[in-house]
Amino acid sequence: MPRRRDPATCDDRGVIWLLRHGEAEGSADDDASRRLTATGGSQSRAAGAALAALGVQLDACLTSPKLRALDTARIACEVLGLDPEPTAALRGGDFVPAELVAGRGEVVLVGHEPDLSRAIQVATGARVALKKGGLAAIDESTLMALLRPDHLRGIAGS
Repeated sequence: MPRRRDPATCDDRGVIWLLRHGEAEGSADDDASRRLTATGGSQSRAAGAALAALGVQLDACLTSPKLRALDTARIACEVLGLDPEPTAALRGGDFVPAELVAGRGEVVLVGHEPDLSRAIQVATGARVALKKGGLAAIDESTLMALLRPDHLRGIAGS
């Protein structure tokens, strides 16, 4: 299990990681209950393994309560020793990453498009399109990384 930082000494301005949920089933009557496909589960495992391989020490995982995002967060966080925290702020719509994670240290946010890409643009000015199962990292006003699922699989060694 990765080493966790002591929250008492945590800088509240850690890197913010943004993970788009993995591939999900097609349209459903209830969008919130769409499940991950096998590919989506694999993407989620690769994201968590890549974060671990990079030595990322997360203090928290906040996730959309929609099933596909919640399952992505649970799978990715297994290897990281974190329990995802659902929040309505990531359910859909605009949010400001720094405000959402204030005081929490280094955090991964698991959510949806186009919300995550818009949040990256607001925070950094970068125009991106986050792929399903893709991961981005922002540090204050700088986009530090934008990783597609195939990058994550390579980093994870899977």
